[in-house]
Amino acid sequence: MLEKTYDSTTVEPKIAKAWEEADAFRAGANAKPGEDTFTIVIPPPNVTGSLHMGHALNNTLQDIMIRFERMRGKDVLWQPGMDHAGIATQMVVERKLMEQQLPSRREMGREAFVEKVWEWKSESGGLIFNQLRRLGASCDWSRERFTMDEGLSEAVLEVFVTLYKQGLIYKDKRLVNWDPKLLTAISDLEVEQVEVSGNLWYLRYPLEEGVTYEHPIAFDEEGKPTEFETRDYLVVATTRPETMLGDTGVAVHPDDTRYASIVGKHVVLPIVGRKIPIVADEYPDPTAGTGAVKMTPAHDFNDFEVGKRTGLRMVSVLNIDATVTITDNDDFLEGLTPTREQQEVWETLQGQDRFHARKRIVEILEAEGLLEKIEPHKHMVPHGDRGGVPIEPRLTEQWYVDAKTLAKPAIESVREGRTKFVPKNWDKTYYEWMENIQPWCVSRQLWWGHQIPAWYGPDGQVFVEKTEEEALDAAVQHYLAHEGPWKAWVQERLENFAPGEILTRDEDVLDTWFSSALWPFSTLGWPGDTPELARYYPTDVLVTGFDIIFFWVARMMMMGLHFMKDEDGKPVEPFHTVYVHALVRDKNGQKMSKSKGNVIDPLELIDEYGADALRFTLAIMAAQGRDVKLDPARIAGYRNFGTKLWNATRFAEMNGVANDPHFLPETTTLTINRWILTELARTEREVTESIATFRFNDAAGALYRFVWNSFCDWYLELLKPVFASDDAAAKAEAQACAAYVLDETYKLLHPFMPFMTEELWAHTAGEGKARDMLLCHADWPTPTFADDSAAADINWLIDLVTGIRSVRAEMNVPPAAVAPLVVVGSNGVTRERLARHEASIKRLARVESIALAGEAPKGAAQIVVGEATACLPLGSLIDLSAEKARLEKAIGKVDQEKSRIASKLANEKFVANANPEVVAAERERFAELEVQRASLETALKRVAEAG
Repeated sequence: MLEKTYDSTTVEPKIAKAWEEADAFRAGANAKPGEDTFTIVIPPPNVTGSLHMGHALNNTLQDIMIRFERMRGKDVLWQPGMDHAGIATQMVVERKLMEQQLPSRREMGREAFVEKVWEWKSESGGLIFNQLRRLGASCDWSRERFTMDEGLSEAVLEVFVTLYKQGLIYKDKRLVNWDPKLLTAISDLEVEQVEVSGNLWYLRYPLEEGVTYEHPIAFDEEGKPTEFETRDYLVVATTRPETMLGDTGVAVHPDDTRYASIVGKHVVLPIVGRKIPIVADEYPDPTAGTGAVKMTPAHDFNDFEVGKRTGLRMVSVLNIDATVTITDNDDFLEGLTPTREQQEVWETLQGQDRFHARKRIVEILEAEGLLEKIEPHKHMVPHGDRGGVPIEPRLTEQWYVDAKTLAKPAIESVREGRTKFVPKNWDKTYYEWMENIQPWCVSRQLWWGHQIPAWYGPDGQVFVEKTEEEALDAAVQHYLAHEGPWKAWVQERLENFAPGEILTRDEDVLDTWFSSALWPFSTLGWPGDTPELARYYPTDVLVTGFDIIFFWVARMMMMGLHFMKDEDGKPVEPFHTVYVHALVRDKNGQKMSKSKGNVIDPLELIDEYGADALRFTLAIMAAQGRDVKLDPARIAGYRNFGTKLWNATRFAEMNGVANDPHFLPETTTLTINRWILTELARTEREVTESIATFRFNDAAGALYRFVWNSFCDWYLELLKPVFASDDAAAKAEAQACAAYVLDETYKLLHPFMPFMTEELWAHTAGEGKARDMLLCHADWPTPTFADDSAAADINWLIDLVTGIRSVRAEMNVPPAAVAPLVVVGSNGVTRERLARHEASIKRLARVESIALAGEAPKGAAQIVVGEATACLPLGSLIDLSAEKARLEKAIGKVDQEKSRIASKLANEKFVANANPEVVAAERERFAELEVQRASLETALKRVAEAG
């Protein structure tokens, strides 16, 4: 006998062990001969990572598809793997060294430090894989890959060297996001915008000697200037005064008439003394601030672009740790002849932290009368998500990928429909990113990662090859083929040289996303010509969050199309569909964050409710394009759904329901059995179509309705008299049919709730019997049965009983009270149904008698079912006047609450200033109240009709 209650903490480890021992998820398991492949590559989690709600949703949806296609007999591969997470991992290991009071990274050197990282990885890295197993992820764990393993590293070398030799990778000096704490360039994805309360400083920049202009100070009603004053300075506003040391120009809009007369003239940069030009460019907004914008091309991304257009110099005034560098900075000193006073000021700034320098610069400008005003200013400041400090745009030489060239085929793939986004609206985001793509900075100033395969000769000449030996060969050929000072130098060292004497390797490593971009084919053995690559590439579906469409999805598209070709040499996309899921937010719709204290740990939810309950909750809430608002109470509710199925199985078992391998749905004779088989087939079709079209919430919803309502609430309830009867044939048919429906239900529900269904599948094989296969390898249901007449008959009964129950609930009828039922306007079919189902109607709807009539009796609530009207006299059941008063009072309370919320929503200030999640919650509550009021009005109308 099945245990009385389902214990996930016992069942889940047991089932996981059974899957592992059976090697149930290996590539090709359960594949039918001739079937297509179905491949998904897992978005590789960080080796430092722990399972969070985003992972839980992402992997649940992937697993639903994988289990579904495996049961359909396809040759399935779900490829698992992890990302080496350059910055995060290096931080973890450096922190560990410090805690253990071991030598620092710099003290031990690169080789020893990298060994320490590998030690950490083997001991502590990759815990998330065990956590994914707890979630039920059915990856082929034997094929686990790591972006730093030998095979993937070979792929990285192949791609980098090839792209370099094709001119698609190059070195350039550009602005990057620089983390002054971690001392490395970081990607946009590793930058988070943080709102800070700062200031806007308005600074006066004196015009060069002899230059003035007329500045408007008064205006008429149409905004035309009426008064002017002569000025010999410009006012610029900035949130970062410390960068003014690197200003090389001031920009104004070409249509800004205020400054037209001085475009091409110069201002004298305070503190520095350099003359810098006033240039015209469309970047400044004439209506914002003063309309004049200081240009620091080496410290601002927008200024960098303006500087390129207008020919401004690039002068960097901050070191890698964001301290000021001017007195020993050749770019800064160029063209300057400082006075002793200037030199002294510069020395007070030299080496200062950027924020200390900011304060000092403001003091100097104020003392010189060049600080016009200071305004409090809330604004967004980019911070490094790992280092936690404001990032600095930094002008530095880095390695870049020509993303614009690589993006063209990737754009066309989506535009021509070879790769599709689901939901389709993400096309626009993809196009916006890809059509405005900038060069991709792929170098990082770290030690953990793929070291860039570039070596430099004594004169700085770069040689990019897969190995140092190949680079040395290339270098020797280069130097010996060119007459010059280095030819003899190299010749002298060829006979006996130490490693690194001729060539020096680039110290930087590649951006982690570089290796991830190769994931769909590198994990299958490329650049080798492996059977797996031939079999499983291209993959089918990529499941991902919207936040990495550009950082990962687009780059996989670019790399896949460039390197993977079919037998005719035509580029092959890495996947045909990109399913973009939404965010998991808290129950109030707010994004989860540690600072808000609203982070929900999926592992804690699994401990409390079980993995199945969490998975089903995520699936049923995963509507396309809609964020998941996760309330643990919902998970408790869907755990109850699992309990409902468990109890239903137990009830069936207690009534002799057992697996009958000879059962055929077509042979059933009982209407109730033919009805449930018809509803099962409908559910099978809906679930299959919904999963295949990525409508996971619709599939889960269909299963919920079938299991809870059709099977548990109605089918088993209507079978009770059959189980209790002396009709052996009817009883046997019901037992066999119920067992069949349960089996098919386990199959349908398995992708969503794999642990419980696998346990029930094994248990219901029959006394002392075992199933021929695991449920995860069972054939997916193929619906064929249909009996529309039986379905219509039982659904009529359900509609009638449900209608009567609803009226009783609305009217507050005591549960024990029974009443007569009068049916008006019935045809022959309805009269036959009333007679056939009389016992069930009386039992299920608390009806004492059923009568036919020509018109509705006075004081009766009326329910329309088909062509007939079912009437339930209320006068003898409830106090109509008391019920009317109760309903009117309830409507008054609802109206009062609606009025309060409507007033808030009508307040423009509230809508504009309140947290968007709060506004959305109020609107949602208002909609709920409208539904509630409509229900109360219906009840009141019934009472009025009855009285």
